[in-house]
Amino acid sequence: MAPRHASTFGWSMSVVLRHWQQFADETFKDLPHGARGFNLLSVVVHEEVRTQGALATRLAVDRTVLTYVIDDLEKAGLIERQPDPRDRRARRIVATEQGRKVQAEGEERMADAEEQVLGGLTEDQREVFRECAARAAEAIYNASPGVDLCGP
Repeated sequence: MAPRHASTFGWSMSVVLRHWQQFADETFKDLPHGARGFNLLSVVVHEEVRTQGALATRLAVDRTVLTYVIDDLEKAGLIERQPDPRDRRARRIVATEQGRKVQAEGEERMADAEEQVLGGLTEDQREVFRECAARAAEAIYNASPGVDLCGP
């Protein structure tokens, strides 16, 4: 076990994130924009986000970056831009049947990846880790809504 000192938290988080990122990169290498494309597809499948602007805010991604991701996922037949029945000026981003299938398969593969990354923990520890990580991420996200947290 690595020695524990003031930098242990940062070191630990970076090791876990790098390991997870390797799995995500491999898992989504054929998907436009990789893990970022998968995250967008997951939000579109599971949440009701009405506009591209709201989607950018939800994903904490710059709107201009998001446009490229949406364009490429649309070209791949995974999402569609549809008129919003509540606002004819707006376009909703909706997953296609193929997009839903790809997203469901991706979730299964990422569950396997999580098992690999968190393999040194018991199931109870994994649940606690996931819950704590989610709470920390939500707190950071809520403190900086609309900021591209993945940018430089």
